[in-house]
Amino acid sequence: MITVEVADPRSTESLFLIERLSLELTTITGDSGKSHFNVDSMDASGCLWVLARDEYRRPVGCGAIRPLTPNIGELKRMFSDRSIPGIGSALLNYLETWAKNKGYSEIWLETRHINFRAVRFYKNNGFKRIDNYGPYVGREEAACFAKSIKFT
Repeated sequence: MITVEVADPRSTESLFLIERLSLELTTITGDSGKSHFNVDSMDASGCLWVLARDEYRRPVGCGAIRPLTPNIGELKRMFSDRSIPGIGSALLNYLETWAKNKGYSEIWLETRHINFRAVRFYKNNGFKRIDNYGPYVGREEAACFAKSIKFT
């Protein structure tokens, strides 16, 4: 069983998972992704940091939402250690629900084309390819995605 809970991004568990993600991204893409995320950015209004835990309460994943605009939240630092199935889906469902309740109508994210597992995960979860935004404009290695999360 996977549970997702709000957490402190500066906690030992959070920092450990952030570092694991950075190491994995470096292996896959050659870039840790650290230049586009800082835990201090999670102090702003409209941000959320969460941890996924297994049935023994061990941290097995993390993720965040932060505002890009008043209506668009950006998904950041999504990570699953893949120790059990469903971690990524549990994180994404929690973050999408929270973002929708906060008034966001879309979620945007960036990953790398070469990160095939992430690209497949986001496409399978309803994200569509969009033009690169913000710091990713003009970066051919970047793949940006968006998903509408409006209340119906």
